Amino acid sequence: MDLFSCSWTALRTAVAALPDKDFERPSGCTGWLVRDLVCHLIIDAQDVLITLATPAETAPTVDAVTYWSVADHPPTGDDPLDALTVRLAAAYEDPRLLTFHLDDVGSAAGRAARLADPGARVSTQDEVLTVGDYLSAYVLEWTLHHLDLIAHLPEAPQPPTECLARSRTMLEEIADAAFPASFTDKDALLVGTGRRAPAEDEQAELGALATKLPLVLG
Repeated sequence: MDLFSCSWTALRTAVAALPDKDFERPSGCTGWLVRDLVCHLIIDAQDVLITLATPAETAPTVDAVTYWSVADHPPTGDDPLDALTVRLAAAYEDPRLLTFHLDDVGSAAGRAARLADPGARVSTQDEVLTVGDYLSAYVLEWTLHHLDLIAHLPEAPQPPTECLARSRTMLEEIADAAFPASFTDKDALLVGTGRRAPAEDEQAELGALATKLPLVLG
């Protein structure tokens, strides 16, 4: 629960600090500018609010790790929902409208998460999981998108170290394998999810794990 708040606050703070010109820069998400990613974060925040207000009575079907599915191929940016996000982002025109909406809905999502009972069950995407597991899953979501946000913004603040470490652990659990100790948490996340290709020496260190990569999470 604390890491959810930590990762989400850090991400929203990073967005709020961006100058207008940076919204037109590429993000780390294929086919998306920074403004498109910020629009996606607004939709994510809405999803958090919807899920926390969708109680379930049946037993959990997934946890924070099994919540994630692994796709067969990386996104191309041509998916209809991805294309819709781009159109929605362009409709805002002024980046400050995007940041205002993210702050408004994002703050509400953060408050709802803090007030929620971690042991309660909620339903999303035809699955049931505890609130604690649902919010834990989003630590990985926020941390990866923080890296996406700053992919071409070297001066922007990095995700919190504790959130990077937790996200690495979750990714290793998804992969059922550990990344080499020489990999930083950030590099494990970037290489592990295909956000950058491993260097030649990294490829050698990955060994058998390389055959499982990239892990395209959905």
